[in-house]
Amino acid sequence: MSTTTAVAPLTIEDAEALVTAACRAAEAADVTVSVTVLDAGGHLLAFRRDDRAVLISGETSTRKAYTALQLNAPTADLVDAVQPGGLFHTLPTALDRPLLFIAGGVPVHRDGRLIGAIGVGGGAPEQDHGFATEAVKVLA
Repeated sequence: MSTTTAVAPLTIEDAEALVTAACRAAEAADVTVSVTVLDAGGHLLAFRRDDRAVLISGETSTRKAYTALQLNAPTADLVDAVQPGGLFHTLPTALDRPLLFIAGGVPVHRDGRLIGAIGVGGGAPEQDHGFATEAVKVLA
């Protein structure tokens, strides 16, 4: 008989805390961003786009979160993998959404298991990655 340990899923409250933390980090840097949080199934749990953010930043944050979720890795770590000769260079993009290999997407784990992802768009990729990474700390 095998036993499994249940891992609490990403809740709406968790997602809201992630959005708030990412937005605070961005505001502290005087950067306007959009933030998307997905659960482990890729369903939208929380989203925020500041009225001052460019419209495409919402799609960008969502695709970054989706990519981090699908590949269970920060998108910043995957940039080189899609270059010619890289691990994912020929990865098909015929998924629900095209993947986006720009820094700013970070998977969210609980007890070592993937429970969702956050994506941040609107700043420079390195900034977006920092805001997303900072946000994930609120669940630690």
